[in-house]
Amino acid sequence: MNVGIIDYGAGNLQSVLNAFHALDADAKLITSPSELDGLTHLVLPGQGEFGDCSRKLEASGMTTPVKDWIAADKPFLGICVGYQLLFEGSEESPSAQGLGIFKGQNTKFLAEDGLKIPHMGWNGVTPTQPDHPMWQGMSKEPYFYYVHSFFPKAEDPTVVACTTTYGGQTFHGAVTRNNLIATQFHPEKSQHAGLQLLKNFLAL
Repeated sequence: MNVGIIDYGAGNLQSVLNAFHALDADAKLITSPSELDGLTHLVLPGQGEFGDCSRKLEASGMTTPVKDWIAADKPFLGICVGYQLLFEGSEESPSAQGLGIFKGQNTKFLAEDGLKIPHMGWNGVTPTQPDHPMWQGMSKEPYFYYVHSFFPKAEDPTVVACTTTYGGQTFHGAVTRNNLIATQFHPEKSQHAGLQLLKNFLAL
């Protein structure tokens, strides 16, 4: 397995790299389309503001290669804003475009008494596709680490892989389609469950 982690200046990539190295995967940071040759798996992380991440990805020259990779159904993993970018856009940056792999927009948590935004910390997920390979080797409600204020609303319910509830709001915690997995949570920061998910991704 040769894993490429896209470095486009938008995220803490070292923790993602370290997580794959902990699984003895051959993983490296890549910054240009020419480095896709020979890769078997591609990872798009992301932290920060949606529009800023979108602009940085475009400036890196990786927008079209990412779309082509996904269209070819090669193993792909989106994390946090790298998950959000797979949708059409975001309330956070109305003028910025997402990749449009999935229909839907990113929206912010609604204000609730006593609810802290961003949603930060551990939370359980409820798989909506419990037999999907991404959940192999996990409990029925695994816990993952989240840091976010926005989340995608997928228009197609069949792509939703799990839901998560924060306060009185339930959102789509991950999506999947064929060899694509994308998560709002950070598997690289989620200890056993996170490493298991990355291991399952490598098995695709």
